[in-house]
Amino acid sequence: MNLLGKREPDIYGHQSFEDFLKELRSKFSTHNIDYYQTNHEGSIIDKLQESDNQYDAVVLNPAAYTHTSIAIADCIKAIDIPVVEVHISDIRKREPFRQKSFITEVAVHAIMGHGLNGYALAVEWLLKNRANL
Repeated sequence: MNLLGKREPDIYGHQSFEDFLKELRSKFSTHNIDYYQTNHEGSIIDKLQESDNQYDAVVLNPAAYTHTSIAIADCIKAIDIPVVEVHISDIRKREPFRQKSFITEVAVHAIMGHGLNGYALAVEWLLKNRANL
């Protein structure tokens, strides 16, 4: 994710997440939107555990860990805040090894294939459904 805008732009686009984040924060200016990016599975787990006491919800793009990390899935099951899974591309239409998500099974919702706008859709979904989460 840190290479967004550079890596496979035909799939993921040309915009960096940092540039998109400015737009996202502007769109939801009455809400606090923090951002955390790491390439390390354990750091994702640590951040999810910390988020449990700090935030109302998490929008998570676990990238390739989607298909491999039972540890992240277990962490999501263990925390009390809702997690929405987001993927820029539609993993269900990608290579067979990318079609399995351990995260979808434990997230409250999943949004795939809407490009960077999937993050805005996730925030909108959380705001709309927060009373039921």
